[in-house]
Amino acid sequence: MRVSPHLTFDGQCKAAFLAYQKILGGQIMTMLTYGESPMASQVDGQWHGRIIHATLALGDIELTGADAFPHGYTKPQGFFVTLTFDDRDKAAAVFEALAEQGEVHLPFGETFWSSGFGVVTDRFGTPWEINVAQAAP
Repeated sequence: MRVSPHLTFDGQCKAAFLAYQKILGGQIMTMLTYGESPMASQVDGQWHGRIIHATLALGDIELTGADAFPHGYTKPQGFFVTLTFDDRDKAAAVFEALAEQGEVHLPFGETFWSSGFGVVTDRFGTPWEINVAQAAP
């Protein structure tokens, strides 16, 4: 079994996934618009440039996403995408990049279980927890 977070956006899916690729690395495997999909004739033309399916492969995991229709979009709540790093400096850099134009809920710093942990909602509305695997010395 594999778990793949599926993120929804209000017209920002392409920009978000390009940013996530820049921040996290990996490879964008899919970036399909409504207009390129078999649903094109069923969707108003104003939606043709929005993303119906995106996939960012990050090693053994993948992030998937799409632009929801305006009446179907709700702000993400009740979950975080948690990324755990072995390297504290890498974790801190990812946290800072995700925090740009976002909202920091818990600044990145040492905790009793980790040498680095922070909580942020990025500028696209995705909530993240950034964690370091090692406990503080």
